[in-house]
Amino acid sequence: MYSDADLQGAVAAGALSPQDAQRFRDYMATTAGTAAVDEEHFRLLTGFNDIFVGIAAMILLVAVGWIGNSLGLNLGDDGPSPLSGVLVAATAWGLAEFFTRKRRMALPSILLLLAFIGGVFTAAAAGMALAVGEATLQDNERAGALIGSAAAAIAAVGAWLHWKRFRVPITIAAGVAALVGVALGLIAYMVGSANEEALRTVLLSFALLLGISVFLFAMWWDSSDPKRLTRRSDVAFWLHLLAAPLIVHPIFSLLGLTDGTASVGQAVIVLLVYVIMGLTALAIDRRALLVSALAYVLWALSDLFERFGAVELSFALTALVIGSALLLLSAFWHTARRAVVKPLPAGIQAKLPVTDRAVTPQPAS
Repeated sequence: MYSDADLQGAVAAGALSPQDAQRFRDYMATTAGTAAVDEEHFRLLTGFNDIFVGIAAMILLVAVGWIGNSLGLNLGDDGPSPLSGVLVAATAWGLAEFFTRKRRMALPSILLLLAFIGGVFTAAAAGMALAVGEATLQDNERAGALIGSAAAAIAAVGAWLHWKRFRVPITIAAGVAALVGVALGLIAYMVGSANEEALRTVLLSFALLLGISVFLFAMWWDSSDPKRLTRRSDVAFWLHLLAAPLIVHPIFSLLGLTDGTASVGQAVIVLLVYVIMGLTALAIDRRALLVSALAYVLWALSDLFERFGAVELSFALTALVIGSALLLLSAFWHTARRAVVKPLPAGIQAKLPVTDRAVTPQPAS
């Protein structure tokens, strides 16, 4: 199984001409019976060795973190040590020099990136907590939010450095997630926790705005590669995966779905919102919005079935309806995309992934 990233690497190495790589893509799109762009490829595994290396790397990183936590100073009995974060981040970077930069292994690269960002955040947060002191943190609850925000900012810088060195597509999403953490931490610091309900509402509202911003940023990456032939499409995939919960969770939480206070009318609104998300997912050719909202829609439909008397079979009926609808949508995804995208203005269509890739013969080189 060869991905677009492998084809790009072959072209860069001179093993394939750009025309040959394009002919191969067109051939695979033709034999699959759908436009290659609609397959929404992203590189996760190049083989079972990815899983093997990923497991081994995680075992090593856990061991290094454990040792660092035992040798270094920490805040309280359960708090992490800054040394633990430093060792994990340094080890993850060192492993990435071989498995990411030289071997170009997909899954280990993702895991090592996440370990590096997590290590940087832990080292920064634990270090600042030690500097401030446990007594200060207990007396001033807002100090914790400020420390978290500052640590997230340092993690964002770490993500930027990692991107400059290794260019792993998920790195941009990890850095943006850290910036989201910076913003939410600062908001929590400014609002304070005196009124928890007000703080929750403010955080959810800002999370929704940030989610929309991340979505627009993802669309900027997507619009620069409408045929999804470059790494920019992979970057957009991970950004959409980040934006989806930031949009979905605040909407449904503000509707009262997470605390069990939603009415029948609100449950119907949830279904309507899901339909809108489905149309958006079709237009942009990204399934992350549909997947992120699944849990909320399952709950809403199940609640509706219960209210109409189908108590024992409510979840089974919900799963039957949702599962059938999603499988049907998957089977006719390309056709449905055409129906959604075709009525849109030409300017908007130009920024969306193409609905078809014409198979044009290329002269032999």
